[in-house]
Amino acid sequence: MTNAAPARSEARNLAGFVLIALIWGSTWLVIKDQISVVPAPWSVTWRFSLAAIAMFALAAVRREPLLLPADGLRLAALFGLMQFNLNFQFVYASEHYLTSGLVAVFFALMLVPNAVMARIFLGARFGGRFVLGSAVALGGIALLLLHEYHDAPSGMEVGTGAGLVLCAVMCASLGNVLQGTATARRQPVITLLAWGLAFGALGDAAYAWVLHGPPTFDPRPQYLAGIAYLAIIGTVATFPIYTALIREWGPGKAAYNGVAVPVVAMALSTLFEGFRWTGLAVSGAVLAMAGLLIALSGRKTGG
Repeated sequence: MTNAAPARSEARNLAGFVLIALIWGSTWLVIKDQISVVPAPWSVTWRFSLAAIAMFALAAVRREPLLLPADGLRLAALFGLMQFNLNFQFVYASEHYLTSGLVAVFFALMLVPNAVMARIFLGARFGGRFVLGSAVALGGIALLLLHEYHDAPSGMEVGTGAGLVLCAVMCASLGNVLQGTATARRQPVITLLAWGLAFGALGDAAYAWVLHGPPTFDPRPQYLAGIAYLAIIGTVATFPIYTALIREWGPGKAAYNGVAVPVVAMALSTLFEGFRWTGLAVSGAVLAMAGLLIALSGRKTGG
């Protein structure tokens, strides 16, 4: 009987892990549809504005505090600008040039900057297997890029898309590392996320206005449904679970999500975007996933 509670907790964590993989694997495809008559920066703004409102409402329902101390607000501002502003602005821009599945595969490699930043800022360690796995995964990404290069009308488009998504990966990685700091662990999860989303949405709106002028919107039901799905399901329903996994499992074990998400995303890209699985693409995907599994098996799960 003494093992019943830990077993239930682990089952709940595993269920959350699978749910996140399925939802985040599908969000890449929905993001692709958001690139319509509305400039991408404004689509990002609407998504996170709605998500911020919903996250504050969730905090109120759960009777969590709606305010953060000064150090919490500073962290939320930096975390929000990295995670919900710069990261997603680069993601939406990259999907003008790359399929959603490939963008998701790129994000699986966030383990590399995560490990480096965690080593520098949090004192975390990683071993030789992580370095070896990362090298194998990078080789797989190179093959997938070569596949895209052959199919794209212009090789410059693939290079541009790759550069944009790598910038997104770096911003998201910094946001993840910020969540692992002692200051972040002292804050209520939902409240920290709500303020992070609010600061991120403000940054998105400023960026969109400077770049594209006054707000624009697409009244299509499909567009509205996409905004709602990305805000409520893809953000409010998943980020609290993922943050809890990081705090309970540690960033290493929680990062297995980075392997599962691209599998879902590329399967959906095959069904809805006509992603063509050539020998080059299959080899690249297998190498990328194998490399990530090797890397993760060598990471410490603590911290």
